[in-house]
Amino acid sequence: MATFGFQKIEVENTTDFPTIRRGRLEVLQVNLGYRCNLACTHCHVDAGPKRTESMDRSTIGEVLDFLRRGQVKTLDLTGGAPEMNPHFRLLVSKARQLGVHVIDRCNLTILEEPGYENLAAFLAEQQVEIVASLPCYLEDNVDKQRGKGVFQASIAALKKLNRLGYGAGGELKLNLVFNPQGPRLPPSQESLETAYKAHLSKQFGITFDRLYTLTNMPIRRFAHALEREGKLQHYLQLLRDSFDAANLEGLMCRTTISVDWRGYVYDCDFNQMLKLPLAGRRTHLREVSLDLIDNGIIATDDHCYGCTAGQGSSCGGALKA
Repeated sequence: MATFGFQKIEVENTTDFPTIRRGRLEVLQVNLGYRCNLACTHCHVDAGPKRTESMDRSTIGEVLDFLRRGQVKTLDLTGGAPEMNPHFRLLVSKARQLGVHVIDRCNLTILEEPGYENLAAFLAEQQVEIVASLPCYLEDNVDKQRGKGVFQASIAALKKLNRLGYGAGGELKLNLVFNPQGPRLPPSQESLETAYKAHLSKQFGITFDRLYTLTNMPIRRFAHALEREGKLQHYLQLLRDSFDAANLEGLMCRTTISVDWRGYVYDCDFNQMLKLPLAGRRTHLREVSLDLIDNGIIATDDHCYGCTAGQGSSCGGALKA
């Protein structure tokens, strides 16, 4: 039984998803908390303005300690809105001092919120790569999925980032993220990127580097919505039927571990939400050694079919053209 939604959903006790092992650790993905200024319908974290979970200063220090001893080259920050953590800037600046590449998974609208007016300039100063959610280039679709007014706030934020030099093909990388509307797989990432770039350039003069297409995972808020509409089992079957073994080699969990806001470690962000711990036991980041990680068996369940369906899905977008 796996907890895909707010309630326990009956699935097979053991999955038939193929056994996979981790390779060399390259990315430490850290969830800084579930607080967010938005409450998107596709959010598998169930983040929102009323959530209070937030990584404390002590755990931030343990993240930095792991970056030093683990020689991890990329720190991938997520949430909620990771920027709403009061220690966000400290973590970013200290990680950059260690020579670590930092990715901020930004919802864009946070850059327009009161109190965050100089956040974009800080990100540019620290040469932080921005991976920004923009689930469509049409206003009605974005506002339906993320809330009224979100599209216009996102456009304003993108223009601000462009003025700072983001998305111009240089060192300041700006990548956008597409999520489908409802229980369907994303279209071709390559063709959709072309459409995004043409529309945003023509209509708003906006440029960006890459578009990442991500499959919506049947976890938490999205799973609850599907269950309410009677579509959950159909979507789970779609993911299973669309399995492509060619995607196994590129799965993000093979080079990434995920840390929750309390410092506990998982194979990926999705396993974190489903309470499937790294190496089969609840382990804190301070207890993790590279021996535990390298070549370890990755905890899997039926939700893993979401990352291997169709063209594949990872934090870096589609796994194949």
